[in-house]
Amino acid sequence: MEPAALPGVPARRRVGGPRQDPRGAVRSGWPAWGRGGTPAPAASGAFVEVEPGEHQEALTEDDIYCRCLSKTLCHTATPVTVGFYAPCGHRLYSLLDKVTGFMREEMAQREEAELHRSHLKPRSPKGWGLLLALWYLAFYKPIITESHLRRKNIEFIFIRFSAWQYAGCDKLWAVVTTLCDSIRHHFGALPLSVYHVMGTRPRFASGFSQKEWVLKKDACLKLWGMLFVRRRLSILLVALLMPGIKDHHALKVVGSAITSLSGSSLVLGALSVLKNLLVSEKQKIERLTNSRKFASQLGFMDKVRSEVEVLVDFLSFMEIFERRRLRVVLEITSLDICYPEKVAGVLNAMNTLLSNANTPFIFILAVDPSIIIPCLEQTGCMKGLADNGYLYLNRTVTLPFSIPEMGSRSRLRCLEAAIQTREDLMYRIITSNVERRRAKCQGAPAVPSRREVDAEAVRCIHEAFRCLHDGADPLTRYLPTNGTHVRRIVNTIPITLRLLLHRAGTPGTLSPRAAAAWVVLADQWPCRLSWALQCLEDAWQSQPAPDFGSRSLWSIFQENVGELSALRQSLHNVLSLDGDPELFQTFLARDFPFTAREAHAFLGVTVNLDHSIRHKMGLLRSLDCLQKAAATPGVPQRPVSPPRVTGTPASGLRVTSLDVGPPK
Repeated sequence: MEPAALPGVPARRRVGGPRQDPRGAVRSGWPAWGRGGTPAPAASGAFVEVEPGEHQEALTEDDIYCRCLSKTLCHTATPVTVGFYAPCGHRLYSLLDKVTGFMREEMAQREEAELHRSHLKPRSPKGWGLLLALWYLAFYKPIITESHLRRKNIEFIFIRFSAWQYAGCDKLWAVVTTLCDSIRHHFGALPLSVYHVMGTRPRFASGFSQKEWVLKKDACLKLWGMLFVRRRLSILLVALLMPGIKDHHALKVVGSAITSLSGSSLVLGALSVLKNLLVSEKQKIERLTNSRKFASQLGFMDKVRSEVEVLVDFLSFMEIFERRRLRVVLEITSLDICYPEKVAGVLNAMNTLLSNANTPFIFILAVDPSIIIPCLEQTGCMKGLADNGYLYLNRTVTLPFSIPEMGSRSRLRCLEAAIQTREDLMYRIITSNVERRRAKCQGAPAVPSRREVDAEAVRCIHEAFRCLHDGADPLTRYLPTNGTHVRRIVNTIPITLRLLLHRAGTPGTLSPRAAAAWVVLADQWPCRLSWALQCLEDAWQSQPAPDFGSRSLWSIFQENVGELSALRQSLHNVLSLDGDPELFQTFLARDFPFTAREAHAFLGVTVNLDHSIRHKMGLLRSLDCLQKAAATPGVPQRPVSPPRVTGTPASGLRVTSLDVGPPK
């Protein structure tokens, strides 16, 4: 069933007739890209969506990008590192604020839906809930049950880390200490300190039991033992008051032994809790880093990892106690203006936090790749990676999200914000808060169109994943064997499909299979695809022939491959990211013959391709065009679109030979 049209947006027209389901059923919806057939016409248009309500404004292009990312982060398996690639400046922080706002909105909607489903209110370690949490910490073991895994409500703990604040010191592990200190501040020092002493790591249920808490037998035995000893102690105190008995030597020995046994465990436990209450995890790690023997401490990494594991187990305990899933969102900013050694130190600390496969961490690395990659290549952390910063960054990031150019509505919104005064902007925030509170009090239901679009997006995502699992589909031949790249593809496909569903005013749409193939293409051959897209953009801006949109992307690449070969020295590090060139030809020439019009439509939703690579190629092409114009004056040169450089391009290495021509 087609989703209802968005307000003010023409309904999406289906092209290509009914779609053949992989299992044989004919269903309506997205047109299929047959294994031997012709793909549907490409979509080209703007993003259009209008917020519900009478006074709400239309969402900008940046809003839609950030909303699709926040939707995906609610479903992505953790840990995940988001490469939030955007030019540094005010826009980057604005986009981060948008992502945070949409994630909070999604969090509130999920909380309400879960309360309506299970009728169980979430708990909080505040007030009386703190006493209940301490009771569970002392006498119960948490159990991960099926009902807990089915919970959809999520609480995001947002932590913004500015690397520039620690740029002038030697505390490379400040990101770890900031994480520990923020979690301690969010839940309180007392529950975390008690967990250090008496807490138990959650374990999985042995069956389908719904029992989430089990009594600690050892804790109960200790409690009964203490009560028994104290009762006997009271009898001894009475006996000590009786004449003739209180002076007996054996009674004194027994009394002292019982007193020591009854109070030793209680005193030791209280002292351990007090020690963890006074000395936080942040102070422990800083004490290790400030030590003179820090450089030679072989067990430093193990100590830091053990502190992080305790935090992860504590978060798992609090998930069961609060009846919701917890995700820690660490937003790392200002890394572009730090020294190269500090950049490498922050990334090393991130890799330490990501070493455990069960950590509930979401890292949003907000950087400009054209600045970060040269910084990485100047440090000593590139040993073994051929001094290639692109390879190092690709091994760290599992969800690349490159923000394209600012759209027309985003430009107008930015211009409006620049013209308005500070008081006008503050008044706008107040009015939006009033409208949001009014809508919440009135209990405005969710917009049916958005709900249907979300359902359509889920269906398309499942269809794209079925294509990846279908052994008879040619797409499976091009899947990488590297686990990190597989995760990048799996995490990027939902964002791409959600963005495609938001495109409006188009003659048709692309199928989920075509979208999945495009994501694989951008992941496996980023340099060759960026070059083809740059040549396509330059040709499109020079008013090409009317039938240019029907040309294949492979023919455009072949036409300009000689120029790419001439620039192989400057693009050496980028070319090393590409896979087999023969497979690239087979991909575009036979299995997935994307046209220029389709590639132009996909360009606006390609988030897993570093746009700084294409900007660097545009700069090199323009410089080459100027050099040719100076060498042959009076001869008209091919027009090249002006480059949009967002930072200092990474310098390539000198190589003797590198064949980038078409495969034989």
